[in-house]
Amino acid sequence: MANTDPFVALSECHFMNPESMHEMAYYPGFERWWKSIDGVMRAWGGGRDLAGGAAMPEPRAHALIEHMDKFGVDVCFALRESMMDVAGYSMCMSTNAFIIKEIEPYPERMYLECNVGPILRRGVDNAIWELEFLFKNKNAKLCKVYAPEDGPLNDKRMWPFYEKACELGIPLTIHTGMSYVCPQPSKFTHPSLLDDVCLDFPDLKIIAYHMGWPHTEELIGLAGKHRNLYLSLSGIIGWLAHSPYRGYHMIGTALQWVSDDKIVMGLDLAFDDMGKAVDYIRNLEIPEELQQKWGYKPITQETRAKILGLNLAGLAGIDPRKRVKKAKA
Repeated sequence: MANTDPFVALSECHFMNPESMHEMAYYPGFERWWKSIDGVMRAWGGGRDLAGGAAMPEPRAHALIEHMDKFGVDVCFALRESMMDVAGYSMCMSTNAFIIKEIEPYPERMYLECNVGPILRRGVDNAIWELEFLFKNKNAKLCKVYAPEDGPLNDKRMWPFYEKACELGIPLTIHTGMSYVCPQPSKFTHPSLLDDVCLDFPDLKIIAYHMGWPHTEELIGLAGKHRNLYLSLSGIIGWLAHSPYRGYHMIGTALQWVSDDKIVMGLDLAFDDMGKAVDYIRNLEIPEELQQKWGYKPITQETRAKILGLNLAGLAGIDPRKRVKKAKA
């Protein structure tokens, strides 16, 4: 039987600054961006219509902690939302400083997952300075690289940034697969671009978000090739929770190529979707028919525990002790 109360850690928990959102709302790109969320929310959010104003918890720390306690989630990594191209690169939806202030009341429950981009547009030297400052002075545990608003992941101008991340030992969480919102192109984040990065930086810890969808199998193959490339279920876990057999195939395929040490959880969903996402892995069992016909391995209690939090805790260098008990239904 599945262990229903293992240590749980979720990366990519986005906070929005309401003042910044209000200030950028008059830009033409803002409405286009907001409406383009519809597709991903239909899949990941089970049809939730954010563009139509459907209710969701406020994307702030006080709301996140309530859902963490409710669903037995011990640790989250809080992340700013950039999307500077929506406003012509004049401003962003939230800043690292905003996140630091938000998480301050919740030590050892919320950690900083910084984003110092767009790295190429702002200047690599400036991004490197901020990364080092946040790592050394603000306890940043992860750093997000969001290339859709910036440039290709394998642009050689990024190499000094990757070198600094290696030097600091901070894992990079990287958006892979299609870009889900306008006006951002998908060509900058195809999983194949990571091959160049991993070849030149074999010691750089890379956590590839969203399983690289729709190029998932290519990303899985790369993770089998490169020991420093990890697979994250962030965001897409909502889709799997609503479409369980899709998840059986995706996770089953991944476990044919990589060990269960290389798959991690994430959120990137509305906070009240947290329970469905976490419970999908808490109770994950691949049907025997699929094991027989597709050769998938059975999911063990150890595998569930690793995916739910132990793997991410190891990468981020935090103590994987339980902070909260799962509330009884």
